[in-house]
Amino acid sequence: MTPLAIALAIAGGVWGLASDRIAVRWPEHDEGESGRAAGWRTLVAVLTGAVALGAVTLVYEDAVQRLVFGAYLTALVLLLAIDLDQRLLPDELTLPAIPIALIFAFAGANPLVSPGGLPISIVAALVLPLGLFALSLPFGAGAFGLGDVKLLVSLGLLVGPWKLMAGVVYGVLAAGVVIVVLLVLRRITLKTYVPFGPFLVFGAMWALLAIR
Repeated sequence: MTPLAIALAIAGGVWGLASDRIAVRWPEHDEGESGRAAGWRTLVAVLTGAVALGAVTLVYEDAVQRLVFGAYLTALVLLLAIDLDQRLLPDELTLPAIPIALIFAFAGANPLVSPGGLPISIVAALVLPLGLFALSLPFGAGAFGLGDVKLLVSLGLLVGPWKLMAGVVYGVLAAGVVIVVLLVLRRITLKTYVPFGPFLVFGAMWALLAIR
């Protein structure tokens, strides 16, 4: 661990705490008026922020890459906190990442997607999430939402087709493990709605930081 990585890990933890507090009130919703006390969601956001931002400088050496990927990870931490609290991935966070990822790759600054590889990344970033959305329709509204689609579009443009698929697979595996544990502990039932967005966020972080 470098001093910079440690400093960013601390900043990431603070941002995770701030994200949890933001999620209580934004986007505006009825329950946000009274607020929610810190709890397990807070701990998840703090730990995720610390690990994600602390790791970015260990994985990427170029300053521009650290800036862009760090900003994306920062947005992912906030998305995680909001989805855990409200089961929502706001357009204000998911949509701006799409043109930024396109520009980043087109400029030749993205080590994961070259300008030449951008066309296939665009195809994958559209086909995979839309395909998952179509497959989810028989399971009812909310099984895989449009917010999930928009998140995966930006991720596909940022990491390329293979890392996109790997990130989805890791997200699905993480969801399966957590759901099984919660079922065993009787914290949920087979009819309980479990948002998939947080697991997609973890899969996205895994694709950015751990899949090399």
